[in-house]
Amino acid sequence: MGATLQTVADQVGVSRSTVSNAYSRPDQLSPELRARILAVAERLGYPGPNPSARSLRRGKVDAIGVLLTANLSMAFRDPYAVAYLRGLAEAAEQRKTSLLLIPLPHNDQEGALDAVRNAAVDAFCVYCVPDWFKALEIINFRGLPVVGGEDPAITGQLSGEVGFVGIDERKAARRLAAHVAALGHRRVALIGHWITDTSVTGPVDVHPDELRYYVSGERVRGFRDALVAAGVDLADVVLINAAENDRLVGAEAAGHALDRQDRCTAILSTSDVLALGVLDALAVRGLRPGRDVSVTGFDDIPEAAAVGLTTIRQPSVERGRIAGELLLDPPADPQARHRVLPTTLVVRATTGPINQESSS
Repeated sequence: MGATLQTVADQVGVSRSTVSNAYSRPDQLSPELRARILAVAERLGYPGPNPSARSLRRGKVDAIGVLLTANLSMAFRDPYAVAYLRGLAEAAEQRKTSLLLIPLPHNDQEGALDAVRNAAVDAFCVYCVPDWFKALEIINFRGLPVVGGEDPAITGQLSGEVGFVGIDERKAARRLAAHVAALGHRRVALIGHWITDTSVTGPVDVHPDELRYYVSGERVRGFRDALVAAGVDLADVVLINAAENDRLVGAEAAGHALDRQDRCTAILSTSDVLALGVLDALAVRGLRPGRDVSVTGFDDIPEAAAVGLTTIRQPSVERGRIAGELLLDPPADPQARHRVLPTTLVVRATTGPINQESSS
């Protein structure tokens, strides 16, 4: 039988609580006594109190659960997600808290729900979860603090200590599309990740109000708002679904806009990653971004500046950091837990006035 807390206490000649304090509350002991207890524990092969049991006694595990409806590997391939998680991790580290990433894949919803039910966390950060996903019901039932980052209406439906850190997706998208429309573009393609539930990349015919995923839906709706305001005929606007937020998929989606007889003169993407794929598709066809076809992204990831991509800049690292702060140090005023961060239109070389030869 292995050494126990009591074994160490007997060997040192102190109480069980004193040995426990050597691990969990070292400030309660003199340095000499703590060093003696740890030395005896090491000699006896005692590993220390069970961390799970200790957490249960404290009622705290020092961990934030981060929910995202994607494969875990995808989160680390998406530059925006990496930046957001970096900000969240910075806030957590300052408060000696860890992150538990909880992917919620669509092909195993029951398993995903079990993961949320059983997650040993003190709070949840809802990074990317649609309102119809039942994980939100479980979060509400558990009664833990939660901060959302997409649809503010979702967090509005939850009870308890709730926060929101996001941007006005539709407003930012309107600003981007208004810039493109002002350059004279009328044959426009809109490329979005998960516009619909289909896993096929290609044109879709769906009403804007039926777009199921909040972020892509709001950005597409914002694009269309600006185009309609500029007098663009929506019959000349092509809506293209991208099955994944992936550069290769972006290139595939762009082909549906570029290989038409009436080629689109501008392509607006709901992410920089997709827009980078669009630029790849232009290069293969010998077309020049900003001259033959204007291209925009969204997020302003590091590579966007390197390729001269016109995009919307949003504070990704700051967004994650504020989310962590609201979870770990929530303000007393509920209204202060709702933060809408500013965005900036960044105009670069991939957009320009319509090329009359390309438009004819």
